Amino acid sequence: MYSEEDIRRLAWQSRRGMLELDVLFVPFVKDAFRGLSEEDKDHFVRLLACEDQDLFLWLMEREVPEDPDLHRIVRIILDRVQPS
Repeated sequence: MYSEEDIRRLAWQSRRGMLELDVLFVPFVKDAFRGLSEEDKDHFVRLLACEDQDLFLWLMEREVPEDPDLHRIVRIILDRVQPS
């Protein structure tokens, strides 16, 4: 379970210094993270540990993460900003 302090830390870690990532991650943590399942919250935390270059490629849909759990959380983030 993630405390409010944990979520504040994640919000800080979401500031990557790359505008394309910041505009996806920061609002996601603020507005959507609390509503995720614990498993998806863990996937998001793992996603934040990835390299910015990989994150950029995945979130710009130029590549797909090989790890299905990371692929799932990337899709959750993208579906939030690109509703069908």
